[in-house]
Amino acid sequence: MLLSVSLTLLEGLIVTLELFALTLIFALPLGLIISFGSMSRCTPLRAVVKTIVWVIRGTPLMLQILVVFYGPGLMFDLPLLPRFTAAVVTFVINYACYFSEIFRGGIQGVPVGQQEAGLVLGMTKRQIFFKVTLLQVVKRIVPPMGNEFITLVKDTALVRTISVYEIIWMGESYIKKGMIWPLFYTAVFYLVVNGILTLLFGWFEKKLDYFK
Repeated sequence: MLLSVSLTLLEGLIVTLELFALTLIFALPLGLIISFGSMSRCTPLRAVVKTIVWVIRGTPLMLQILVVFYGPGLMFDLPLLPRFTAAVVTFVINYACYFSEIFRGGIQGVPVGQQEAGLVLGMTKRQIFFKVTLLQVVKRIVPPMGNEFITLVKDTALVRTISVYEIIWMGESYIKKGMIWPLFYTAVFYLVVNGILTLLFGWFEKKLDYFK
């Protein structure tokens, strides 16, 4: 029975990890683009970007999932997106906004004097960004990024609201068979995944200790 339950939960875990991976692949670069928009010298652009980020960060992710999935059909009479696609789109938009604030904080946290010193030494702005600013930004954003990655793993459970068969959905399906322990067993999978992420980010932080 344990083997059977484990295999079933692994199917759900694969869906969870696919959503996790696709979110990172698209949300990280999009978040960087959004961060540049929020720091733009163009006031209208900066205002629009900051408003969008405020709305996304200020409303529940579950609400956003429901709006993306049901909204096009109910408001514009368009075909519904595939459930998994709707989940990916929602997560990418949501996490890109969160990542953008982390990127923005990291970039603005690097002292301006270092950039000025680079210019005095004859470095181009490109060289300053890649050789002076970028690595310090990475150092600053690693801890908050680690927290967001772990939160993302847990947030994937919300897609069950639109019937995406992730791991908790699989565990809950056993309740109909009179078994509750498979639902608790899903916690083991989450702990393993988040434990691996914690170790990876801890290792990465140590690699960047030379910035202290």
